[in-house]
Amino acid sequence: MTDADRRIVAEQLGREPRALRAVAHRCPSGHPSVVQTNPRLADGTPFPTLYYLTCPRLTALVSRLEAGGVMREMTERLATDPELAAGYLAAHRAYLAERDAIEPLGTEVSAGGMPGRVKCLHVHVAHALAAGPGVNPIGDQTLAMLSDEWPSGPCSTGQSDDSGRPKGQG
Repeated sequence: MTDADRRIVAEQLGREPRALRAVAHRCPSGHPSVVQTNPRLADGTPFPTLYYLTCPRLTALVSRLEAGGVMREMTERLATDPELAAGYLAAHRAYLAERDAIEPLGTEVSAGGMPGRVKCLHVHVAHALAAGPGVNPIGDQTLAMLSDEWPSGPCSTGQSDDSGRPKGQG
């Protein structure tokens, strides 16, 4: 992760990021869209969210789905779709294995409600983008719902060019 990436992520979030480890995915413009974080903050506090969505445009689109009840619908589907539930459990296990390979936290808590419910679509989209298709079915399905809107189109505000300045400012 470069200093420019760190500046861009801080602009995207509107604050200094915590526990940054790496850029895990980039949007088509080349800006960070997902970062990987350390399993612990600098003070040792557990930070179990391994992947964090930073792209303001994608974050807003996912928030719109959450507000529309998609998390509830997906949680209900977990109870009736054994294939989806099995894929979601596998995503949970993969998430834990990857995080524990960096630093074990001694907990089975992963992120986003896995494996029993869908609590945060942002986490699942971040995981799906970082891990690639076929790893997190909830993230994959959420991205499919947004395929007409992302990754096409310009980046939203809060993203910088390589100099660290917001796009369009010179």
